[in-house]
Amino acid sequence: MTARLFLAKGREKSLLRRHPWVFSGAVTRVEGNAASGETIDVCDFQGKWLARAAFSPQSQIRARVWTFDQQEAVDRDFFINRLQTAQQWRTWLAERDDLTGYRLIAGESDGMPGITIDRFQNFIVLQLLSAGAEYQRANLLAALQHCYPECSIYDRSDVAVRKKEGLPLAQGLVLGDEPPALLPIREHGMQILVDIKEGHKTGFYLDQRDSRLAARRFSANAKVLNCFSYTGAFAVSALMGGCEHVISVDTSQAALDVACQNVELNQLDLSKAEFVRDDVFQLLRKYRDEGRKFDLIIMDPPKFVENKSQLAGACRGYKDINMLAMNLLNSGGILLSFSCSGLMPIELFQKILADAAIDAGRDVQFIEQYRQAADHPVIASYPEGLYLKGFACRVVG
Repeated sequence: MTARLFLAKGREKSLLRRHPWVFSGAVTRVEGNAASGETIDVCDFQGKWLARAAFSPQSQIRARVWTFDQQEAVDRDFFINRLQTAQQWRTWLAERDDLTGYRLIAGESDGMPGITIDRFQNFIVLQLLSAGAEYQRANLLAALQHCYPECSIYDRSDVAVRKKEGLPLAQGLVLGDEPPALLPIREHGMQILVDIKEGHKTGFYLDQRDSRLAARRFSANAKVLNCFSYTGAFAVSALMGGCEHVISVDTSQAALDVACQNVELNQLDLSKAEFVRDDVFQLLRKYRDEGRKFDLIIMDPPKFVENKSQLAGACRGYKDINMLAMNLLNSGGILLSFSCSGLMPIELFQKILADAAIDAGRDVQFIEQYRQAADHPVIASYPEGLYLKGFACRVVG
């Protein structure tokens, strides 16, 4: 018999609005024995069935909802249906934007909580981030093999968040061929090399695709500074947009080496590209002291906020780095500034940028706003799915 999780009185409201998480504080008891990750029924305080979810006894998110349909079983066919539904949207996007790499499954927003799946050509890269996702590994892999028999499958579940679920890190080939050291993918007419085995996340930041295209539109004849450049996708986009010169800054020499290869892969003028291994905060201060000026600065830092206790410190970091960037812009110059921290509300991020402008003594206009690309959808019932936000800031004077 399926174990049942009972909610405290009044704590069913979020589930009735189809939010997919049940927090530990909302739970009064669990009837029956449920292993970590096992599928359970979630009921209100009177025993009324609400949802079918994955049980996660070691996490603050005690249950993640698979389905709100009492007749729907969580099995191989469940995952086949979810994959086929998600693929319909990605197929349309791939044709529209000339993509050979995209996010196939965006966790909760695609009805598969704790599961991230990216596709790079014929390589599928998965991250199983929750106890429920790991428990369903066999069903998920069977569904992937059914839907994508031509694809190899590689696991990049080597992320620290698994520890919160009581899970070990996992990485390696699951099925098919080993991925090459660097695999080229295409987006908006440019090619980018992806390191599936050792790269950040699943190998590449697919979520910034639309922002990279935006950068291209601001790049004509511009002197560009690309901060936290990783493998230089923004730099390639700037060169394709006709920039005069672009400097890419990162602390990883390996990432900068791939950035150089990306410029060459796209047959762009390497003499217009410079790659600097340095700390961005220190380099911005150095450029300020030297009186350096740029027409376009791209500020795409790593996540500054891992939990709410870090938010205040992150705000200071964001303000400092954006203030320095604004000081380096010519009049009429553009700052593209981003935060990938889910705990950073977009209103707060905009206020930080406004405060940075005041501290920099610059008049700044917000002219465009960005979010993660459309293959990273945000389902209406789960606003937490919107994590990436960005602004184009024009320095007036």
